[in-house]
Amino acid sequence: MFQKLFGFGQRSRRVVIDALYERIVAASRQPVFYARWQVPDTPLGRFEMIALHMILFLHRIRGEEGTARDVAQEVTDVFFRDVEHAIRELGIGDLGVPKRIKKLARMFYGRAAAYGEAIDAGDAAALAEALRRNVRPQVEEWDGAAPIAAYALAAAKGLAAHPLERLLAADVSFPDAGAEG
Repeated sequence: MFQKLFGFGQRSRRVVIDALYERIVAASRQPVFYARWQVPDTPLGRFEMIALHMILFLHRIRGEEGTARDVAQEVTDVFFRDVEHAIRELGIGDLGVPKRIKKLARMFYGRAAAYGEAIDAGDAAALAEALRRNVRPQVEEWDGAAPIAAYALAAAKGLAAHPLERLLAADVSFPDAGAEG
């Protein structure tokens, strides 16, 4: 289908999927998340930020059909392969990986539901509370939740206005988080 729509084959398709995922990961690694907004700079903290950006991307693609749906699935597959690779690098053996992947997948889809609901409602307070529960559950008051929620709502708005054709050509961008608060 990519070849019909965009005139390129399987190799170029892989390049597009990889480029989309690289942009999602790059957005999640903005230093402000960790330095100013106190997201733990740990494997789990980085998972939280990549998951947030994956959710923002998937939220934009939601409801699209055909190629867009295929791209969303392939980017999600790359994300979970990356998560599996990270788990293995942490020294988890073959027998423990599937259990941890299932747990992280449940976490991801739970976050997608909570964040998506708050984004749909434009509810910064609900999004901030969901982020606090997930990113810093041990902290009652977390100063980073509100600015990350504002950033996520701005990112969702920007992605919603972004033409689908450009997204499918790996032209996706997220706001500069440092400019959000």
